[in-house]
Amino acid sequence: MRTVGLIVEYNPFHNGHHYHLQQSLKITNSDAVIAVMSGHFLQRGEPALLNKWTRAEMALRGGCDVVIELPAAYSTQAAEWFGYGAVALLEATGVVDALCFGSEAGDIGPLRRVARQLAHEPAAFEGLMADCLSGGVSYPAAYSEAVRRFMLAAGDDEAAAFPLAQPNNTLGLHYLLALERLGSAIEPFTVRREKAGYSQTSITDAQIASATAIRGIVLGDAASPTDAAPYVPASTLELLLRDNALGRARNSWAQYESALFHKLVSEPTVALERYHEMSEGLEYRIKRMLPELEALHFESLLDKLKTKRYTRTKLQRALLAVLLGHSKELLSRERLREGIQYIRVLGFTKRGQELLKRMRKTAKLPILTSAARAQDHDPFLALDIQATSIYALGWPDPTPRDLFRDYYEKPITID
Repeated sequence: MRTVGLIVEYNPFHNGHHYHLQQSLKITNSDAVIAVMSGHFLQRGEPALLNKWTRAEMALRGGCDVVIELPAAYSTQAAEWFGYGAVALLEATGVVDALCFGSEAGDIGPLRRVARQLAHEPAAFEGLMADCLSGGVSYPAAYSEAVRRFMLAAGDDEAAAFPLAQPNNTLGLHYLLALERLGSAIEPFTVRREKAGYSQTSITDAQIASATAIRGIVLGDAASPTDAAPYVPASTLELLLRDNALGRARNSWAQYESALFHKLVSEPTVALERYHEMSEGLEYRIKRMLPELEALHFESLLDKLKTKRYTRTKLQRALLAVLLGHSKELLSRERLREGIQYIRVLGFTKRGQELLKRMRKTAKLPILTSAARAQDHDPFLALDIQATSIYALGWPDPTPRDLFRDYYEKPITID
């Protein structure tokens, strides 16, 4: 059974994701899909619209065969560690033959050449990064410019001109870097992203819209999940309506403002500095801006904090680290490089059950179907359990079982 791996957030699963999944099976000549999916908090530093079990069910009903969780220690990271953690999990299953990701360019050749050049962190590139950062630009802009200069110096004009600043192209490069650094035999492929950009808020097609636009529909004051019907599979709409009826389908930063501001106000500046992504004096800027806010809203805080250097995504990840209690020590490069020590299964289909049987023999890490079955206390697993509790606190009238659902919930199964 040839298997393709996908790295996803499915926030929520929509028609564009279904297209990517079907194209991934086709171009890789695969029979089954394993998806590595972010849990309750995501790469751009925000809570998922729906909880991880609902999104796993969306994935399975949309065509995935096994869904495994990307721990919060990696799912809330910038592209380098997000990509490394996800690819390492696919590699650890021992059953993934191909990796297929979406990209704006739809051309994997230049990305592979860049990845081979940068995989082992050449000193010349580090010098270029330092020089680009000294200009006061954001890290993503500096990285893109440093790659351009490096590939020009290497005589690869095509790779130098590649639109690396586009978000899916950037993620794709980091997936390829992870494959190189892990010495993986997984074969990479890419599918061109069609009709809707990664963060495009406008809708210009009758059936395809970005996840950002769909969340805008669902979270709108006068909106109903049914308004998203043209852009999502019927199974996604059904699950959106189910969770919406429970008050659990509209999760955003708004639900966590009180908890965040409590920590920002109550913790001294020196304590804020210890959180992951707090750098270049950001903790002092936060403390300085808090009294200037007109209202204690997350968006108001972002507007005050944003600069040319501090992008919205950078700020969201830093503030999320505060909310989740993610310290620099726990998420140091050394700790992240050590990797994830387990494979957490969130759900599977009947065909996925066959894949899991194979994984029991081939996997390089223990396979977990619930936190209660973990043999050893893993710090990254502990962060996931904590993330579930914090996420559930954003719901109306959460129960203790909601807060500690990781201990009770069995994998979602689809026939």
